[in-house]
Amino acid sequence: MSEPSRAERKPQRSLSPIWIVPLVAILIGIWMIYDNFSKLGPSITLITDNAEGIEAGKTLIKTRNVEVGRVEKVNLSDNLQHAVITARMSPQAEDMLNADTRFWVVKPRIGREGISGLNTVLSGAYIQLLPGSSEEGNRRFEMLDQPPVAPPDAAGIRINLISQAGNAISAGDPVSYQGFTVGRVEHSEFDTEQREMKLRLYIQAPYDSLITTNTRFWSSAGVDMRLDSRGIRVKVGSLESLVGGGITFGVPDNTPMGSKANANATYTLFADEESANEGSFEQYLEYVLLVDDTVRGLQPGAPVEYRGVRIGTVVRVPWNFTAPQPNSLNRFAIPVLIRIEPQRFDNSTQTIDVDEWYARMERMFGHGLRASLKAGNLLTGALFVDLNFHKDVPPFTALSFVDTQVFPTTTGSFAQIEQKVSNLLDKFNNLKIEPVVDNLNKTLAATQQTMEKVNHIAASVDKLLADPATGELPASVNQTLRQLNDALEGFSPDSEGYNELTKSLARFEKLMADMQPVLRTLNDQPNALIFDREPTQDPQPKAAR
Repeated sequence: MSEPSRAERKPQRSLSPIWIVPLVAILIGIWMIYDNFSKLGPSITLITDNAEGIEAGKTLIKTRNVEVGRVEKVNLSDNLQHAVITARMSPQAEDMLNADTRFWVVKPRIGREGISGLNTVLSGAYIQLLPGSSEEGNRRFEMLDQPPVAPPDAAGIRINLISQAGNAISAGDPVSYQGFTVGRVEHSEFDTEQREMKLRLYIQAPYDSLITTNTRFWSSAGVDMRLDSRGIRVKVGSLESLVGGGITFGVPDNTPMGSKANANATYTLFADEESANEGSFEQYLEYVLLVDDTVRGLQPGAPVEYRGVRIGTVVRVPWNFTAPQPNSLNRFAIPVLIRIEPQRFDNSTQTIDVDEWYARMERMFGHGLRASLKAGNLLTGALFVDLNFHKDVPPFTALSFVDTQVFPTTTGSFAQIEQKVSNLLDKFNNLKIEPVVDNLNKTLAATQQTMEKVNHIAASVDKLLADPATGELPASVNQTLRQLNDALEGFSPDSEGYNELTKSLARFEKLMADMQPVLRTLNDQPNALIFDREPTQDPQPKAAR
């Protein structure tokens, strides 16, 4: 068989080398596309009420000042109520996108803790990412208006507070213990259905051990000034609390610390420290006072005292005013609800036997224990309830008012003073004033006549003093004194008159000496001038027997 000729053979085509170039380019492009998509991180959506300072393609997402993403788009939501931000994250950030991850915008802020975010004035705002600890992933987040107080996994404890006092507490307010800040308010929200304020607090470690089952929380106002039955009290908080308030906590006096609180425990937020301490007395005796005196100045929260020691609190003034009252008492008395709190002076660590205390109070009523209203502050007129034993009081029979036992009362100090003043006025009215007034008029008339005579004498004296002769009287007296002095000088020892007087006295003395025998004879015999003198015998000495 003969071989085909060369002309009959078909030529074989081979791949041209020029096709290698586009093929390599396609492969490189595919590799670049794959490499680009393999390096792209997840896409997330952020929801915020205001996209101020955020720009597509420029605003970065950072954590610990390291870039982990960039904003790609900024749009409005379908209902035009929110801003929707689409951002592309880096692959390393995928593990940080958990259910409890938080985002917020870092920009210049002025708050209680000072000024923050000043570095964004030149570089522009950026979005801060705070990684969460949840195992559940998430790609859609709601941005926070303010930076969070602490990371979700921060050491410490988070608890809840419920308040019905209308306290203006907001996120970021300090939580202090004995004046030292130990935490912050993380979240505040008003529940319109329950009509109460709900707060979430974060207490940092190691101060979380201070939160126990017996801890009480209260609002710390900047300045707390009170003027009540106990006087004037002024308390000034820290500078931060002066600006925005805050929350303080502690354990009431004479109360055990209690066990450590559990996370997410719920407590009540009281209006002030006094209310928080009052809230610790959970066991009490309720009584109603049927007061016959005025209750003006008696306010809820006023103390109930026994000889100066507080043992209770006034709850309501008045209480069920229109309810029927016992016929044995004044039908128009004002009911006042009070509480006797044995935990104030008994061991608060033990359960109070309420029934035994009711029986004890019943025995005290039989011994004269009565309640009365007394003034605690004369400046404000604030009253308080005073309990004390009284003698000579009518016996008290157990009564009830609206299913509450009646506490026996007696007249208060104001009523007693009013009664004494009334009795004094009655005595004044019974006095016979007319005779006293008549005698007083007569006395005044006599006094007037005496004054007229005194005036007449004074006028005579003035006239005498005005006479010129009275003025010459001192000169005449002086002249008389000079003449008397001259006369006395004539009887001086050296004068002639003095010598003559001395001689005359000597002659008179001699004469008296000569007259002594005659006088002695007349004394012995008075008739010697008429009859002869009887002879006298000489005395004879005799011996004594």
